[in-house]
Amino acid sequence: MMWLLYGLPAMTPHNMLIITINVIGITIELHFIALFLAYSVGAARRRVLLILVAEVAFVAAVAALVLNLAHTHTHRSMVVGILCVFFEAGMYAAPLSVMKMVIQTKSVEYMPLFMSLASLACGISWTAYALIKFDIYITIPNVLGVLFAVGQVIMYAIYYKSTQKILEARKGKADQISMAEVVIDGKNGNATCSGAGNGHY
Repeated sequence: MMWLLYGLPAMTPHNMLIITINVIGITIELHFIALFLAYSVGAARRRVLLILVAEVAFVAAVAALVLNLAHTHTHRSMVVGILCVFFEAGMYAAPLSVMKMVIQTKSVEYMPLFMSLASLACGISWTAYALIKFDIYITIPNVLGVLFAVGQVIMYAIYYKSTQKILEARKGKADQISMAEVVIDGKNGNATCSGAGNGHY
């Protein structure tokens, strides 16, 4: 929502593309939230509702303060743009916890390649757009996003083979456990049959 606020004509004129993509993004995200709220119960639902209300209130407060206290597009775009940089940098940095897990486990099974490639493509596209318009507030977080996404792709390439070995070993172990269960069940069945036969004699 901060980027939608940044794209409004009162903040930064001639930013219709920013408005369009963020309206689409917010619409999709609201559908996800609505689905979550429809099927969640108790504390989980209350927590998400509180976060949603807090986010809307925060954006509304920022908009009110900026529109009333900053009287030029330069000052308004600077305040909102700095906030957008922090929030988007945090969004792009979120997969760092997954990258840490990849290093620890030497497995990329919890870091989908297509997600990393999509993040890379998104970062490159917005960086190119920002450089054409020379918008520093769009450039900074998306350059960081490109770097993080490149790191994920490189990590995927490094740990792909070890991931396959881990998955194969896990599958082999699961097969061994299944065979062991079959053998145990077979032994129990034989014991029951022999016991019944002894009873008849």
